[in-house]
Amino acid sequence: MRASSVVLLPHAPSSVSVARKRLSSELVASGVYDSVVDDATVIVSELISNALRHARPLPSGQVRVCWARRGDLLELEVSDGGASTEPRRGPSTLSSLGGRGLGIVEALAEGWGVRHEDGATTVWAILRAHGTRERAETAGPVGLHAVAPDLSGFPDEPVDLGECPLPTTSRTRAHPA
Repeated sequence: MRASSVVLLPHAPSSVSVARKRLSSELVASGVYDSVVDDATVIVSELISNALRHARPLPSGQVRVCWARRGDLLELEVSDGGASTEPRRGPSTLSSLGGRGLGIVEALAEGWGVRHEDGATTVWAILRAHGTRERAETAGPVGLHAVAPDLSGFPDEPVDLGECPLPTTSRTRAHPA
């Protein structure tokens, strides 16, 4: 049962699914409510998709995905090699095919921001993880049921870097939700 992970994934579309499954599995195992797990996986999907579409990979050719649960907060980060433009929420219209990613992140998260350090651009988001299943189960039965996905046969196995470090304070732009 981990509360924190860092994984390196290929700069490829298959990484979105790998990250979602890994994040979901670890959050469920640590007792996070399904609704928070769902929001977290959507946020990570949007951040990785943006990194793949708009940014270069890290010098290793990968993207770094990090999550950490600290009390009732869940921190999510995706780092890439940066782009010629700053990640920002853009206007979208009903007919536009894209452009909603950071708007979705903003709607689901308590806040999000962009940090630049060591040749990487990191887009982060913070979610409230109000309570856990363990706390709810000690208060009485609530009928929660969750199944952690089996990742053993997935083709693009992530490189596990261990615990998610606290960010260093460098240039950060925050966007409250």
